[in-house]
Amino acid sequence: MVGEAKHPSGETGPLDGITVLDLSRVLVGPFCTMQLGDLGANVIKIERPGVGDTTRQWKPPTYGDSDESAYYLSVNRNKQSIALDLSTEAGREIVTRIAAEADVLVENFRVGRMAEWGLDYATLHEECPHLIYCAISGFGEWGPDRDEPAYDITMQARGGLMSITGIEDGPPVRVGVALADIGAGMYATQAILAALFARERGNGVGQKIDVSLLDGQAAWMSYQAVNYFATGTPPGRMGSKHPNIVPYRAFETADGYVVVACTTDSFWERLCNAIDRPHLFAQDRFASNAGRVANRGELEPMLEETFRSLSTADAIDRLSSHDVPVSEVKDMRGVFEDPQILARGMRQSIDHPTIDDLDVPGSPMHFSRTPTTVRRHPPRLGEHTTEVLEEYGVSKRELQRLRSVGAIPSAREYPSEGG
Repeated sequence: MVGEAKHPSGETGPLDGITVLDLSRVLVGPFCTMQLGDLGANVIKIERPGVGDTTRQWKPPTYGDSDESAYYLSVNRNKQSIALDLSTEAGREIVTRIAAEADVLVENFRVGRMAEWGLDYATLHEECPHLIYCAISGFGEWGPDRDEPAYDITMQARGGLMSITGIEDGPPVRVGVALADIGAGMYATQAILAALFARERGNGVGQKIDVSLLDGQAAWMSYQAVNYFATGTPPGRMGSKHPNIVPYRAFETADGYVVVACTTDSFWERLCNAIDRPHLFAQDRFASNAGRVANRGELEPMLEETFRSLSTADAIDRLSSHDVPVSEVKDMRGVFEDPQILARGMRQSIDHPTIDDLDVPGSPMHFSRTPTTVRRHPPRLGEHTTEVLEEYGVSKRELQRLRSVGAIPSAREYPSEGG
């Protein structure tokens, strides 16, 4: 709200009082703006009338007996929704009016689209010099491929992730959640927070942020990239194994799998004792991690045979009692019934107008003084159109004009938005 933006209370999180104008859709942008909303920002989501965010149509599954896309619900809490047609001049004028009072604008249209609408950074900066403008795209705003389309799976492939994901000698495998989008969304959030800090310390002038999915994937290659720089040999697929640590992988048990992480030689000694194989630790070629990496081909088959003789529960009991890092491989039910996850508030329920008991993952950011909050349900399309526009000085007469030119839908089309 405008009034709240001028007089932050701090009650909803560390970004209480910050207004975010969200022109993004699908995953990377909405994930970014959801984080800002969790941190207390007031997020105003602009959606195309009649269609809304693309992910509203990505169903099944829907949530329970509702018609709401589970995908959409996963990344759009703590936002208000305005149904606004940006192809109309009147719709673009509304965006400019809100941007004049907002702190942050986030968009993930194809490069050049915002300039076509007169909503690019250079144009808005003249009227809104305080505005922090975050543009997210597949390849960024310069380079030979800036105009190419980008999707998570192609970014995982081009950014190197699929080259190191999957079983040895098997086909490349996409990570089971859209990490290219989520990774770029996290970088965008981080950059926005830094830009807010820089504006606070400086002269109150905002700046433009350019985040790309491909850059994010390349950055996330971290030690795998430097392993390549150091050796000249690109790393390949190793299943759950680690190129620099042994044993550090999943092992098949008699009834499932366990994951073991021996990151130090002391953990290795404890593992050998836990599985009644002290002779392995006593052998010089396995005593150090460097030796175990060099002799992986000899060591791992012996460990595989041992773990196949144990049940998952027995393996976890043995290793846990010896303080060796170990875990079963949990599915989503196991994760969100985990007592530790529940104790940390990582499963949250939100009231929703058409869904009973809407559950979502909680925020992993915990603050001692200004905690994150899950305070708004993922909005229905256009739910707050009249409410928000009136807060930004749009009169009832002007609302009627906006409806008449198709910039916003009629109240009849969106009865839930109450105007």
